Amino acid sequence: MPQKQSKLLQERSVQIPSNIIKTGKVLQSISLSLATKFAAKLFITPIKYTPPKREEVMDQKSVQKDFTIKEIDRVIRVYEYGQSDKKILLVHGWSGRGTQMFKIADALLKAGFMTISFDAPAHGKSPGKTTMMPHFIAACLELEQHYGSFYAAVGHSLGGMSLLNAVRKGLQLEKLVLIGTGDSITEISYEFVKNLQLKPEVADRMKKHFDKLHDEDIDRYSGSEAAAFVHIPTLVIHDEEDKDVSVSCAYRIAKNLKNSELVITQKLGHRMILANREVIEKICNFVDISTL
Repeated sequence: MPQKQSKLLQERSVQIPSNIIKTGKVLQSISLSLATKFAAKLFITPIKYTPPKREEVMDQKSVQKDFTIKEIDRVIRVYEYGQSDKKILLVHGWSGRGTQMFKIADALLKAGFMTISFDAPAHGKSPGKTTMMPHFIAACLELEQHYGSFYAAVGHSLGGMSLLNAVRKGLQLEKLVLIGTGDSITEISYEFVKNLQLKPEVADRMKKHFDKLHDEDIDRYSGSEAAAFVHIPTLVIHDEEDKDVSVSCAYRIAKNLKNSELVITQKLGHRMILANREVIEKICNFVDISTL
């Protein structure tokens, strides 16, 4: 990869601003309850990054529409890229956007597919400040109702977890691709609280808060648990040096899938993997362009 491109695509783990860490610590010193409410609010508040120039082509050439997800009464921005009877759904991760997988979309477009992607609630061009994984899942299911069945779907990070759960809830696909996909919600919450430099007890309380909010154990949305209900051919791709989502998640998810292929890459991390030529070729071969 040219040095300039490598620089553009370098790994960038989300850094929590020092003022937020300080605020959390002050609240924790006063009350664990206050610290938990603070952490829980941050946990469902994505960061809206300015899209890089490399995504401009997909952004400009896509037919964009605002679409209301009736189940959750939220509006999302949808990107229709290309035209074909064979449609592939692309689902970004936390703090991502619908054009983030532009390299994958371009390759699928050249192969004759049409991609449908979206900015999840509170992401990209979609309004709002907070969101949760069930909103991603609802978006996938209602887009299927609107566009008809998707031939395949590609999900990155939380997008992969959302797709596993959407398939579990009835999303009809021939094939599924998961990239850098997370697993345990509890593990994610503990890691989040650790990054905030708060006590583990805050993570315990936060988990109970979300269980109560959803009236169920939110670990039911864990990637490996949902994977046990997925029977379609699934390609699981993960980098062994992913700093955002441990590669162990890929092994657990693949183990529970009924029909999976596991690909472990090196030195691509959590985001560079989305633009890697070998990874994209693997995805296209797995999706099988001969089906067109």
